[in-house]
Amino acid sequence: MLGKTRKVSARGEAVAANYAFGPAEDDAIIKHRLLTRTTTTRGEPPLKKLQKKFTSFVSEIDKDDDDEENYADCDKLARAFLQELTAFEIPLLKSKAVVDANVREQENFNELNDEMNRQILQAQADIEVLKKQLEESKVERRHKEECEAIRKLIALQPPRAKTMKVNTELEKEIAALEAENTAGSRLLELRKKQFALLLHVVDELQNTIEEDQKSLVEEMRIATEELKNGMEDASGGSESMAIDQ
Repeated sequence: MLGKTRKVSARGEAVAANYAFGPAEDDAIIKHRLLTRTTTTRGEPPLKKLQKKFTSFVSEIDKDDDDEENYADCDKLARAFLQELTAFEIPLLKSKAVVDANVREQENFNELNDEMNRQILQAQADIEVLKKQLEESKVERRHKEECEAIRKLIALQPPRAKTMKVNTELEKEIAALEAENTAGSRLLELRKKQFALLLHVVDELQNTIEEDQKSLVEEMRIATEELKNGMEDASGGSESMAIDQ
């Protein structure tokens, strides 16, 4: 392509590119060169050279001369045409071989792409399976850690025989305390009954004392009245005796 320039940085990286033709024109030029087997802008295109050879050969055949020189020229032009045709055919065969190779490469690429896609899908499925296995492993590990913590707690506890012995002693102490509690309860009930009886006796004694006091007061009142009456009788007798004198 004409007028093609490229700027390259110090590191060799392309930073800008300017073209004299657009993409559509480039495609047309490439297609034309492939069809005409033109690989350079210099010289005559191979197809045009082949056309000239064929035209010269046909023109020589069309002549009416039947001499040997005409036959020799025709044979020479025919050989030149066949040689040019062979020269033109070789690049075509090369191009066909390149096309066939590109087709096979494309097929291989498609197969490789399909295989890669299949492997990607398989890898994604494997990842999902591994995720599930990871979650299950986490749960299993958590259970193991919990079991290990429980085992350590159990290991810190005293032996079963010692625990049973302590439990037996505690049961004996509880039985003794319950017996003491029962005895205390019975003693308390007895003391309650005795105290109730004592209160009853005190009430009866108090009632008796009150009755005795009332009787004593009554007796003292009667004695006082009798003494008073006796004194009055004695005074009346003395006065009578005085009057009689």
